Amino acid sequence: MLKGKNVLLRPVEIKDVDSLYHWENDPENWLVSNTITPFSKFFLEQYVVGAQNDIYADRQLRLIIEDSEGRTCGAIDLFDFDPHHRRAGIGILIEAESRGKGLGTEALQLVIDYAANTLNLHQLHCTIDHDNEKSLKLFQRMGFELTGNRKHWAWRPEGWMDEHFLQLILKKD
Repeated sequence: MLKGKNVLLRPVEIKDVDSLYHWENDPENWLVSNTITPFSKFFLEQYVVGAQNDIYADRQLRLIIEDSEGRTCGAIDLFDFDPHHRRAGIGILIEAESRGKGLGTEALQLVIDYAANTLNLHQLHCTIDHDNEKSLKLFQRMGFELTGNRKHWAWRPEGWMDEHFLQLILKKD
């Protein structure tokens, strides 16, 4: 587990299936997760049971974010893990009622430190829709640099959406 002042990051457990079910089946979250298909509870249970929680085996790592009172308030993921090139994608979800309390910032910092110091990664990267100003500000505040834009990258009911690509170089070696 990774622990900060107000945040605990822990592996996904079977007790988290209801939260995962809610998050994964919320069409608002689909907009930022590149998902358009609902997940069944059975599928999510199998995911939790089958995950080795070993980033080298699974090539991803999902951690549940708990606040200082032990409430589940989100998840943070490392994905597209590439140990050869020492990089991974990163994404975060904070439930609406838990936003604006600094939990996302603290969780992101814990994972950045873990990626740099434990996994020995060279860089993290993320993609953010151009209209997601809060996420863009969060990642830039944490040192991520906007390094590219993908024009008309994602389709939404209101039309084509551009996407920002950001990188954080952890080690200059």
